[in-house]
Amino acid sequence: MNIEFDITLTPKDMYRFNMYQTYTGFQGWFSVIISVFLFVVAGLTFGEVTGTRTLLYVLLGILFLIYMPVTLYLRSKHNIAVSEVLKHPLHFTVGEKGFTVSQKEESAELPWEQIYKMVGTKSNVLVYSSRINAYIIPRAQLGDKYADLAELGKEKLPKYRIKMKV
Repeated sequence: MNIEFDITLTPKDMYRFNMYQTYTGFQGWFSVIISVFLFVVAGLTFGEVTGTRTLLYVLLGILFLIYMPVTLYLRSKHNIAVSEVLKHPLHFTVGEKGFTVSQKEESAELPWEQIYKMVGTKSNVLVYSSRINAYIIPRAQLGDKYADLAELGKEKLPKYRIKMKV
């Protein structure tokens, strides 16, 4: 059974992938923890230190909270704008041997054995070829083929390498 679909990545899709990558790793959690710490320090020292110092703690906390998402959004928008490959639709064929991605006359294959992991998020299906590189498949564009893709992934990949709910 082959599953075929076309996708066109948008800056929003790339942004969601980047947010997932960041906030499931150390860097994202670290920025949230630092922000919470700065807000707690601002609250505990309020009235004991100058108002300027309390304001500085709050502003630094806000900076740590919003810097990462804003940076990721701008980077996602830039990456889609400058990449000739990402501007055009990608055709996916998923079958017994793995994933085949094609665009115009170019084609690439990713056998099941080389898939690092497959993750289904609320908005994307991420097919990782390594720890940081993934094919981003927007669920909205995948449509009703999500369940078939999840079943095929569960059949072909070891349990620890797939995180998709059917």
